[in-house]
Amino acid sequence: MARAAYKVPQSVLVVIHTPAWRVLLLERADAPGFWQSVTGAKDTPDEPWAVTAVREVAEETGIDAHAPGCVLTDWGLENVYEIYPRWRHRYAPGVMYNTERVFGLCVPEGTPVRLSPREHTAYAWLPWRDAAERCFSPSNAEAILWLPRFARGGIIRA
Repeated sequence: MARAAYKVPQSVLVVIHTPAWRVLLLERADAPGFWQSVTGAKDTPDEPWAVTAVREVAEETGIDAHAPGCVLTDWGLENVYEIYPRWRHRYAPGVMYNTERVFGLCVPEGTPVRLSPREHTAYAWLPWRDAAERCFSPSNAEAILWLPRFARGGIIRA
């Protein structure tokens, strides 16, 4: 019987937002009350960051990042953080840190969301500051607060 592969300690964080800077947050199925943006690990260490971002968005939300009106942007930011103890078993023994590349995905207002029930139980579109406050992850909250700097063509609505 083949042993399950460990997760690659390189992942993406994709802040999905509308032109009016409403941000999509997802509630984790394995941690009720933990709200976050789309996150997910590379399938292989050499998988390009953007490929990982597009795949994870599709898997977790059903959104096609290449659909008309969608714009995926690599923000050029990376976070290195200690993996939460509750999730370390998913990584090879001794792996303590993950590198996370940050992307933004601008989607048209009213874009439908189809959750992966094994990963998420609920979603919410929130004004960007409210979304940052709801995130359980400090790096996710910080990324959302960077939205005004990286979003192009959006209109801020407090």
